[in-house]
Amino acid sequence: MSAGDLEARGRISERLRALHHEHGPPGETLLEVRGLSKSFGGLRAVNEFSFEVKKGSITALIGPNGAGKTTAFNMVTGVIPPTSGSIRLEGAELAGLRADQICRLGVARTFQNIRLFEDQTVLSNVMVGLHRRLESGLLAALLRTGHARQEEAEARAAAARYLDFVGLLPRVNDCAASLAYGERRRLEIARALASGPRLLLLDEPAAGMNPQETVELMALILRVQAAGITVLLIEHDMKLVMEISDTIFVLDHGEEIARGAPAVVRSDPRVIHAYLGVPD
Repeated sequence: MSAGDLEARGRISERLRALHHEHGPPGETLLEVRGLSKSFGGLRAVNEFSFEVKKGSITALIGPNGAGKTTAFNMVTGVIPPTSGSIRLEGAELAGLRADQICRLGVARTFQNIRLFEDQTVLSNVMVGLHRRLESGLLAALLRTGHARQEEAEARAAAARYLDFVGLLPRVNDCAASLAYGERRRLEIARALASGPRLLLLDEPAAGMNPQETVELMALILRVQAAGITVLLIEHDMKLVMEISDTIFVLDHGEEIARGAPAVVRSDPRVIHAYLGVPD
């Protein structure tokens, strides 16, 4: 990367930080997790992990590979059940619910490995996310009733608005397989947003991105926050995490080793040890 590129990225990052601070402090608790644990046979992947996510915040969950971050995500979103512990979304218990039930309560996520319908259009991928918000049943859709046709037209318009939000409206009729890597990430986020979440979980959204794509992703996450959606993310790009997060929780070998604001976490000896190790 040239010196000019670095200077431009620095200016963009300053604007992102300013936007983030203008948004104001996070509010009341949206997600409350207490004593969350998961065992796979004799392996304790997550051990008595407790954390909170405030409304309107960007909260990051970080740690070395194998720390238990994605396992925690999978329990929150119903992909796997917890061995023990409580997961409450504004008082509603999520532990034990299916993934689709949790989605209906207002929780959406993206995955570390992008999961798109490759042979479908960009628009069709986002319309899948709108499915839970449609009223027409299968029979009405097959018979092409007036209500079903109207609802489909409204869904197409809504999907286009989500694509515009993530900057993909010009690719609306393109096949998802034709998108560049960063565009594919944004499409997955648009599909998650289409389900109407209160809480959006992003699992390593910057993985595989180049520096410019990462800056654009930071701007998108801040736009999501500004739209009133709370964000919980796993990420290995520490520059992204430190610049946009309100609160950071650090896991190592399934247990919390640190929490706090970015300035506190980045200087914590336990975090430095977990990421970099110490000499013998």
